[in-house]
Amino acid sequence: MKNMNIANIVSATWYDLMENKADPRTTDWFLMSSPLPTVIICLTYVYIVKYLGPSLMNNRKPFELRKLIVFYNFLQVLLSAWLFWGLGMSGWFTNYSYRCQPVDKGYSAQALKMAYFSWWYYFSKFTEFFDTFFFVLRKRYDQVSTLHVIHHGIMPFSVWWGVKFMPGGHSTFFGLLNTFVHIIMYTYYMLAAMGPQVQKYLWWKKYLTMLQMVQFVGIFSHCFQLIFHNPCNFSYIFVWWIGGHGVLFLFLFSNFYKHTYKSSRKENTTKVLVDDNDNVIEWNKTFEKKKDSITQMNKALAKHL
Repeated sequence: MKNMNIANIVSATWYDLMENKADPRTTDWFLMSSPLPTVIICLTYVYIVKYLGPSLMNNRKPFELRKLIVFYNFLQVLLSAWLFWGLGMSGWFTNYSYRCQPVDKGYSAQALKMAYFSWWYYFSKFTEFFDTFFFVLRKRYDQVSTLHVIHHGIMPFSVWWGVKFMPGGHSTFFGLLNTFVHIIMYTYYMLAAMGPQVQKYLWWKKYLTMLQMVQFVGIFSHCFQLIFHNPCNFSYIFVWWIGGHGVLFLFLFSNFYKHTYKSSRKENTTKVLVDDNDNVIEWNKTFEKKKDSITQMNKALAKHL
């Protein structure tokens, strides 16, 4: 009997949350009626990239996808630029307050435009699954790291709640920063896949990772300021939800940065630096210095022989 009462309370609370607390403008939009489809898609993604994909590729040669990857990254640059422009022109470049911005749940053109671009930002997170699918098809399992899978797998689910309850206002600053970073990130990946004639200019991958970390600092700083002063009465649940994601990803990306760049600086054992698309992008400077020293020594010895 007690268990039935608890179940009834949970069911009634969930119904009230989904039907009465949600933003009515987005309730009937694709994938917005319940978080379950998004959860299923995200779990399916994890299963494919960690288990099914590697199993199917076990006895197959890696696919050559260079041209497809260039085209895919080009589309992601366009999509990110469009979303950045849309989120900006819907409020952040016009009349939004960077200090505290409430959600306009009305039906004005600007309010609906922000909700519209918020949904498309959510949907764009699914398109980014192809980053990992391409790694699996090319058998680059070293790139299917815990950081990579967590980052891609959790984002659609995280953003779903924002579109369901807060498709506008303070929380959309997250999307504005993220789409800006993605313009640069997918430009890098597009160039990296173009071949040797472009690779020599791609020395700045480390700084791209740093930019991503600065993004997360900006996200949680922008959110957590409302803990101390919240004149627009923005939801504290979403302050902690979004700010917490910023802290989580800053921690994960910081560990990646230390492991990838700090460790490699100490070791200096590899001749080249290879990017995510198997492209050589930077010669190891220590190796080159040692090579030049050996060459000079050989020339000096040759003069005395």
